[in-house]
Amino acid sequence: MIKYFKVTITISIFSFTLNACSSNGTSKKSNLETSTEILKDTTPVFQKGEGDMLYIIHTDKLGETIKEGDFLSFKSIERTEGDSVLYSSYDYDRPSLLVKEKSVFKGDLFAALGLLSEGDSATFKINLDSMVQKMGRPQPSDTQSKYLIYTIKIDKVLPKGKLTESLFRGKIDQFLKAEMEVAKTGEVKKVKAYISAKTLKPTVTASGLNYVITTQGSGPRANPGDTVIVNYTGMFLSGKVFDSSLADVAKKNGTYNPQRPYEPLKLPVGMNGSIAGFEEGLMLLPKGAKATLILPSSLAYGEQGNQGIPPFTPLIFEIELIDIINN
Repeated sequence: MIKYFKVTITISIFSFTLNACSSNGTSKKSNLETSTEILKDTTPVFQKGEGDMLYIIHTDKLGETIKEGDFLSFKSIERTEGDSVLYSSYDYDRPSLLVKEKSVFKGDLFAALGLLSEGDSATFKINLDSMVQKMGRPQPSDTQSKYLIYTIKIDKVLPKGKLTESLFRGKIDQFLKAEMEVAKTGEVKKVKAYISAKTLKPTVTASGLNYVITTQGSGPRANPGDTVIVNYTGMFLSGKVFDSSLADVAKKNGTYNPQRPYEPLKLPVGMNGSIAGFEEGLMLLPKGAKATLILPSSLAYGEQGNQGIPPFTPLIFEIELIDIINN
């Protein structure tokens, strides 16, 4: 449920190497280069890499290839051979972050990254059994795929080189702070773009909450201390669902957890039991109403973010107010 998220900011760490990294300033894979930067393979021709790795290079920029210890910021999509998307950084409007480490097995993802430099984009097929057996990666459900497919665009590389750990850590921190500022200053523009794209005409409260009533209810609204019973679905601006009280919605969007109950949320409002914008929205509606809430991050998880929710991330909630229990 939305009130149970814990604050975490992490850097993802994988592990991999490649025998044939190219030298500085030379084209690594020009025979496979495409004229535009793309993030989906448009040709069935994969080149054989080390181990069981297969790859296609979409964009090949001149530059130093990624080395062990380098810090990377990149866009990524992980999918099965049946095109089921397991993860996409585009859903969160944030890059993936990673420190390249030594390979765990030949042809793993770190080996794949060793083929690339800043500005490159590529698609890799990585042996799934090896990832499960040698890296402890959970086996994706409902797939018979031999490979997991990674489509990657390298945005930034911070070379470790001969920097001390403290100097390198400082360099990474400086980069992350700059990225955070970009996210902060761009938030208002993203919300406006979302509202425009959806042709919404929301009401805006003094706090900055945007809301659209999609089904009218009747009766009085909840007051602070009253308990509401509500169904909800939480999403990013991309439409990616991160939580829902509805089992069918969770199953459809790949967030279903058989260990949790799927039932309307019972929440005392005005008691700081959930994020501010969610509670404010609930107190704007009478029983039976349905609405879309658009929360700026200041009314959600703010500059800290939360588990699975990056800092300065606006959120969307589709809610149905089933009942109000007066205090």
